[in-house]
Amino acid sequence: MDGGLTAHGASALAARWHDYLLHDRRRSPHTVRAYVATAHRFIRFLGEYRGETIESEALSSLVATDLRAFLARRRGEGLGASSAARELSAVRAFLTFAAEIAGKPAQLPRTRAPKRPRTLPRPAAPDEAMALAEDAAAAASQEWIGARDLAVLLLLYGAGLRVAEALSLTRRDWPVGRALRVTGKRSKTRIVPIVPAVAEAIDAYVKLCPHPLEGDDPLFVGARGGPLNPDLVRRSVAAARKRLGLPDTLTPHALRHSFATHLLARGADLRSLQELLGHASLSSTQIYTAVDAARLLDVYRHAHPRA
Repeated sequence: MDGGLTAHGASALAARWHDYLLHDRRRSPHTVRAYVATAHRFIRFLGEYRGETIESEALSSLVATDLRAFLARRRGEGLGASSAARELSAVRAFLTFAAEIAGKPAQLPRTRAPKRPRTLPRPAAPDEAMALAEDAAAAASQEWIGARDLAVLLLLYGAGLRVAEALSLTRRDWPVGRALRVTGKRSKTRIVPIVPAVAEAIDAYVKLCPHPLEGDDPLFVGARGGPLNPDLVRRSVAAARKRLGLPDTLTPHALRHSFATHLLARGADLRSLQELLGHASLSSTQIYTAVDAARLLDVYRHAHPRA
């Protein structure tokens, strides 16, 4: 049936969704490719599953068994629980878009994301951290709020900031260059390198923010223009985590832990890591050696034939 899929209504709708995600929602090209590929994959599956061409109208009549059958097919193809949960999130977003285009209220089939096996707390993998930040941004009620949430979460993962440190930044800290002066616990200041992706996310937010950002005003503001409440960041992460089927341990602070663990795994020394994190003592930084050792042991157990 693949040969006729590119012309019918549902696939044409997926093509419109591509432009919406890229230009209206300003999602990254990587996210757009992944989400739209999932939409087309879902449409192909429905065509085979129902034995009929899937028009856009059919997307409003789906039931939970349709989504469960799709997930079962994907799991049978070897997709892991986390990736399957991300695909389910993309399908839900696509169906919501389809309902909005049709002028109907979105009534999505109630289907739980696949559960990840229970494991010890661990740092997020890079793709999990990025998926979490991008999903939180995509679910925001307004475009500028999504841009704000993405910028904040990238500061936690990409620069190792605490939530309070990110929210203490002021308008004077923008534009962000290659480094940022951060005030941490006990009013201790430190210089944190900023990668281009983080700086670009902050730039995008500032340009979209409808509220005046001046002088010593907070850089990140709430919907009414006041200081952003850290609980809103935690709630946004919790909602995205649930949608993606990620573990409860993946909190905003866990993004900072992930930043540290990934740097250590790539050869950063403890003293440099201590400075980047703003730890008062080296003993606070040494916990990451245990985390990294646990990761290596896990790799060994899964890879070694005698483990």
